[in-house]
Amino acid sequence: MQPGVFQAKRKNGEIYYRANITYLGKHISIGSYDTEEACNKAYLEAKALLSDPQIGILSFSVKKNILPFNKYVSLINYRDNHMYIKTPIYLQKNYFNYYIDSKTILKFDNDDLFYYSSHKIQNRGGHMFVSDYGMQYNILSRYGIKPYSIKGKDYLFANGDETDYRYSNIILVNKYHGVSKEEKRGRVRYVAKIHLNGDFIVGRYPNESTAAIAYNKAVDLCKARGMTKKFPTNFVSEYTPREYADIYTEIKISSHLYKFFRNKNFREA
Repeated sequence: MQPGVFQAKRKNGEIYYRANITYLGKHISIGSYDTEEACNKAYLEAKALLSDPQIGILSFSVKKNILPFNKYVSLINYRDNHMYIKTPIYLQKNYFNYYIDSKTILKFDNDDLFYYSSHKIQNRGGHMFVSDYGMQYNILSRYGIKPYSIKGKDYLFANGDETDYRYSNIILVNKYHGVSKEEKRGRVRYVAKIHLNGDFIVGRYPNESTAAIAYNKAVDLCKARGMTKKFPTNFVSEYTPREYADIYTEIKISSHLYKFFRNKNFREA
């Protein structure tokens, strides 16, 4: 066998080849290949990466490289930072880069390193998500951003860089569904709206959590009046269950909403 190459056998009896390399005392699997020649080329490429600090991530080329891009990044990060990570992460001083591909690079705080070192980010038409326990989770959900949130309205990137997912760069504008901030004459209020035949104002409230409860109460009213439309509801973490129940009972919602349902000819939007 050529250097770094080990022969193996699949369950169906087919022969294939595995490449491995040892660096800084760590035994690293490089991958599986159908031919001994390809496997040896992958080993030699990994050896060159680990021994030559002049080779950077930007040197990767789909046409000339045998190693898959993820492994390419992992090896360079291990060479430079002495930490082997299976996912395509490169450590910086106070944050890390996650390489979706050679042109799409996301930035995260080090607080997220443990999570993303074991969860691969997938990109489907600009939708970034990870798979966890058989479910797909948008990476924005880690910031409390809901799936229906709208960029520019419900959340913002402080520095304008939409690849920068560091916590200081994510500004959550509207935390709850159906709630938006309104400022008039220097006074800030939070407006709760529900979509019936167009947006229907439930009311204006002093804080967003109270407005979120008012929205939930409006949803409950719609269901009680026979609407079958599926409305998303808010989980309000600021209050205990008892406090939530007290606010829910006392909070007032627009009387026009009750009038809306007194009209027997209403149609669901």
